[in-house]
Amino acid sequence: MQKMKSLGSIGNSTGQENDEEEISRLTISTFQAREEEIERKKMEVKEKVERQLGRAEEESRRLAHIWEELEVLTDPMRKEVAAVRKKIDMASRDLKPLGQSCQKKEKEYKEALDVFNEKNKEKTQLIATLMELLTQSERLRMKKLEELSKHI
Repeated sequence: MQKMKSLGSIGNSTGQENDEEEISRLTISTFQAREEEIERKKMEVKEKVERQLGRAEEESRRLAHIWEELEVLTDPMRKEVAAVRKKIDMASRDLKPLGQSCQKKEKEYKEALDVFNEKNKEKTQLIATLMELLTQSERLRMKKLEELSKHI
C-alpha cells in the first residue's frame, strides 16, 4: 500500500513537471510570437520606406528632366545656380518626411521594445515564483511522506 502511495506521489510530481513544461512551452511560444510580430512590423516599415524612396527618386528624375528643359532657355550661370538650388530644395523636401517617419517608427519600436522587456521581466519573475512554489511543495510532500513512513 505504501508503494502505491509513493507511486501516486511520483505520478503527481511527473504531472507537475509536465505542467511546468507546458507553461514553459506556452511562455516560449508567446515570446516567439511577439518576436515575430516585432520583426514583421520592422520589415513592413522598412518596405514602406523603400517604396517611398523609390517614388521620391522617380519624382526627382521627372522634375530633373523638366528642369533641364527649362534651363535650356536661360543663360549658363543661372543654370548652374538653379540646379544647385533645386537639388537643395529636393533634398530638403525628401528629408523632412523621411526624418519624421523614422522618428515616429523609432518611437513605436522603442515603446514596443519597452513593453516586451517589461513582459519578459514579469515572465522571469513568475517563473522564479513558480519554481519556488514547486520547491516548497516538494519539500512539504517529502516531509509528510517521511512522517507517514515513521508512523508505519
